[in-house]
Amino acid sequence: MYAVISTGGKQSRVAEGDTIEVELLGVEDGAEVSFTPVLLVDGDTVLGGADLGKAAVTGRKLGSTKGPKINGFTYKNKSRVRRRFGHRQQYDRVEITGITKG
Repeated sequence: MYAVISTGGKQSRVAEGDTIEVELLGVEDGAEVSFTPVLLVDGDTVLGGADLGKAAVTGRKLGSTKGPKINGFTYKNKSRVRRRFGHRQQYDRVEITGITKG
């Protein structure tokens, strides 16, 4: 059985026991978190939309991590304007502990 969850403006396909990186959740390490599934697949049964009812996906926050470093550069022609910048996104690592149909 697997589910598609939505968190942080993105969707992820998860199964029980998977470890995923999501946008910061604002909870401490070891805390239980729950996600609302967008789609739930169990063998030949596919649930989505109004059929989901009380379906839920639960997980446990393992810790925080950082994404890859992104280097950027802006430049304006003929005016000697240059700007270098970098960005490194912060993520939370979550282990999926259970998927329930409800």
